[in-house]
Amino acid sequence: MRKTLILAAMLAAAPVAASADELSYTYAEAGWTQVQINDNDLNDPSLDGAYLRGSYDIADKVNLFAGYSQVRKSVNWGNGVRSKFQLGQPELGAGYHMNMSERVDFTADIAWLRLSLEEKVSGAGEFNGTYKDHTNAGRVTIGLRGKPSARTEAWIKGGALDGSDMDTEFVGVLGGQVKFNKTWGVVAEGQWQGDFAQYSVGVRASF
Repeated sequence: MRKTLILAAMLAAAPVAASADELSYTYAEAGWTQVQINDNDLNDPSLDGAYLRGSYDIADKVNLFAGYSQVRKSVNWGNGVRSKFQLGQPELGAGYHMNMSERVDFTADIAWLRLSLEEKVSGAGEFNGTYKDHTNAGRVTIGLRGKPSARTEAWIKGGALDGSDMDTEFVGVLGGQVKFNKTWGVVAEGQWQGDFAQYSVGVRASF
């Protein structure tokens, strides 16, 4: 909560000069991502991998977005028994954005996503094999996106995630970008929901 309040204050206090370039909602992005799971039985594992994400402004104040991330981890249970976990998450959604000031936008997103978990077990005799499970879910968030300075962007979002095999959970997002020029920048984002936390760092090309 404290981080959210600090970021909101930075957005509100950003100088008017920082809004010389409008925020772009058409971009392509790729990079490294990590999912951390709060699970005592699995010793709170961290799964590393990569992600792709893109957005396209289809009309004034409306954009479509899509993304895919995949993370993996191998676990040695002892006595030659091993598991290889793979978590994949495609998403597809639409967003709305509206100027609140010359430097801050209000944003609202709605998205479909699918959480697909696969485990390959080896060294366990008759239990060897591949086990798969998946959950379809919907996510709704609202937030703020703005320019604290001429070469930086920041965003905060809050909302809810609900799925076919899960209870409704709060979703929180904090992110930012440092731009090298009008097109290229480095982005970092954290997302928290229930027992999951996801951290991403990547490169974004804005158009």
